[in-house]
Parts: sequence; C-alpha cells; structure tokens
Amino acid sequence: MRVGIDARLVYYSRAGIGQYILGLVEGLSKIDEENEYVLLQSRKDEAILADRANFFKKSIWTPSHHRLEQFALPFEIAPLRLDILHSPDFIPPFRRDYKSLITVHDLAFILYPHFLTHESARYYGQIDRAVRDADHIIADSQSTRRDIISFLGVAESKITVIYAAASSKYRPIQDEHSLKQIRDKYGLDRPFMLFVSTIEPRKNLPALLRAYRQLLDHYKLEVRLVVAGQRGWFSGEVFALTQTLKLNEDVLFLGHVPTNDLLLLYNAARVLVHPSFYEGFGLPPLEAMSCGTPTVVANVSSLPEVVGDASLLVAPEDVQGWTVAMWRVLTDESLRSELADKGLKRAQLFSWEKAAQETLKLYERLQT
Repeated sequence: MRVGIDARLVYYSRAGIGQYILGLVEGLSKIDEENEYVLLQSRKDEAILADRANFFKKSIWTPSHHRLEQFALPFEIAPLRLDILHSPDFIPPFRRDYKSLITVHDLAFILYPHFLTHESARYYGQIDRAVRDADHIIADSQSTRRDIISFLGVAESKITVIYAAASSKYRPIQDEHSLKQIRDKYGLDRPFMLFVSTIEPRKNLPALLRAYRQLLDHYKLEVRLVVAGQRGWFSGEVFALTQTLKLNEDVLFLGHVPTNDLLLLYNAARVLVHPSFYEGFGLPPLEAMSCGTPTVVANVSSLPEVVGDASLLVAPEDVQGWTVAMWRVLTDESLRSELADKGLKRAQLFSWEKAAQETLKLYERLQT
C-alpha cells in the first residue's frame, strides 16, 4: 500500500494541524515498516519528517491554501501512483484516482465565521465539497464528529474518531537548574501562568486579560501572564486591550517558542489557562497535563472530553469565573497537587502510537 500524506502545512506553521501531521508521521514511522509513505512537503521545506526506509519525501511546488491548489496539486502527485491520499488540512484536491481520507479538526469557521479573514473563509468554505468527495473522514474528537454530522449532514458511518495526542517530548522535568535557566532566559522573576496558542479571536484572550486584571486588583497576587504563540489574524485587539488594562508590565508576549523551551515553560508554570471559545481537540491542555502542570480550560466543545476531571472548567465568557479559578489554583496547594496527578494520568490515555495504529487500520480498511 502506498499512502501519501499532505505535509505541506508543516513548513508554514508548526502549531495545530502542523503538530498533528508531525505527530502522526512520527507514530506511523514507529509502527509500520511494510507500507510505503510519501510525505508531500513544500519545496522550501528541507526537514526530514521521518528517517525510515519506507518513508519518502516529495517536494511539492503548489503552496498550501493557494487558490488553485485543488487543481494544481493533482498534476504534481499523479506520477506517484498513490493508493490513498491523507489530507490532514481538511481540503483534498480535485481529480483523483486514489482513495481520499481527510481529517477535519474542527468547524470553528462555520460556528464563528466572524473570527475569520476573507481568505480563510474562502479556503474553509470548501468544506462541503471536501466531506462529500472524501471516501472517509477522521475527526479529532466526538465533539467534532457531532458537529460534522449536525452542520454538514455527513453520515455517521463515514466518520471515525481518532484522538490526537501530545508529543512524547512533553513530560515532567524535575531539574531545577533547567527550570531556572528558562525563567532567566525569558526574564520570569515571578511565578507565572501560561497561555499557549496562536493569538486569534477564537482563543478568547481578551476575556483572559480582563480576568487577569481582576486577579491582580482583587487578590493582589504577584503573578505574571505569559503568552506563548505567534500573532494570528485580528490579533491587534489583544495588544490594544493589554495597553488599555495597563498590563504591559505584567503580560509577556513571547511569540513563537521552540519546542524545547515550551517543554520547560510548561514545567515552570504554575498553571496553564486555556479559555478558547471552541476547539476541535485542544493540544495545549494535554501538553501541560503531560508535564504535570495544573490546567484551567473552557467548558466547551472538545475540551471537557480531552481533560476529563483533571482540570477546572469555566465558561469562556465568565470573566469572574476565570478570576476565581486562577486564584484557586495559584493559592491552593492541595488542589494544585490533585490536578497535577489527575492530569498526568489522563494524559497517558493519549499517544501518537495509538493514533497511528488506529489510522493505519483505517488505511487498510479503505483498501479493501
């Protein structure tokens, strides 16, 4: 069996879907030495995603999310003689003589269209054609599966839920010297809360900033808020609100953070906060739990499904609720210890090897 995996997006972004692609390829490379995998990578991408004899890199000229990619990509991959093309970035190309498998991570672009740029709305607006033409669909969670059925009218039998996972790199770090080094590197001289994600409207940072302002004013805690994530669309509001709330000296925007640094930041943080309006899966809470870091997450979409009883859950719009939840985790050592222990156990339920095994079974099913 010859499987193509569209990995072009990894060159442009290693957040979200990029992490999904990297994790899946890593998992498949560990469990499958028989089938052939062709990794469709951007021609600008020099990375070797899997150093295995049955994994091959194919440089692709067609850019990800280009207006003509559904027409141009088929011509580039036609000589590859694929049995299956797995498109982790939702939208498969036109004209194919192979089985088409797509992963739909979320339907935020349908539920929250006002959070999108015009170009993003154009690209994701092709979802109806994508789910109709695909031979099968992977959903990251039961929540996303329900949304696909409800909003796109897809038959239940056409969707398989395969949970994503955190990278195996995320683990507890006990080395105080390493933790001190990461604090020194980023100038973190106070305890800090951590937010990890691209800065865009769906992530609901304005509500977090308002709750943080209340935390400082009402509870007088000496704690910083660290934001690790690059700027996304419509991020200007976040920086304007930071200034309006006079939080410039208290909120630290790090931009993109290398994986090794992020591992240490998770371990050094007092708590991860994730107030997103909607997530198809939500990797940052799982990454934090894998490190033994307590979490407070929004009580919507897939997030309760991922964290189980290992996190405090708060409605995204409940600013006062976020303030109280952060205060509790920051000041109650018994609660912190309980959430950390539960989080570590919960995180063990998810792995990329498990996801790869389930995905491989799906590949084989599509071939029968």
